[in-house]
Amino acid sequence: MTLALYGQADTNSVTVKKDPRLDQLIAKQVEINEYTTREARSNVPGFRIQVVNTTDRALAIETKTKVYQKYPELKAYLLYQSPYFRLRVGNFLTRKEAEAYQKKLAKDFPQNIYIVNDIIETNPDKSQDQD
Repeated sequence: MTLALYGQADTNSVTVKKDPRLDQLIAKQVEINEYTTREARSNVPGFRIQVVNTTDRALAIETKTKVYQKYPELKAYLLYQSPYFRLRVGNFLTRKEAEAYQKKLAKDFPQNIYIVNDIIETNPDKSQDQD
């Protein structure tokens, strides 16, 4: 838009012409991003192992650190539901998989370790990693 001030045209305006192919590129990138993130993570019903249930935040964090040191292949989830901190580990599709890890974890964490139903993260490429 140009404005005439005192009989002069506004020379401070800029006209931008967008190449219509940009819209196609943006749409394609959105499609790629959606596909890759959807494939990279999906949430399904499964099982996790609850390692600790405590009101002591420091103990929960210390236990999480120990789990990562001894079992780096397991992903740990620290949940807080007042007043309790719950540390759950793993993404197991079957109870049998969780039971195998429960036996291993019980050697290092002897206090009340049990399997819980949970919504777990799965990755199609890495689903075989947690045998």
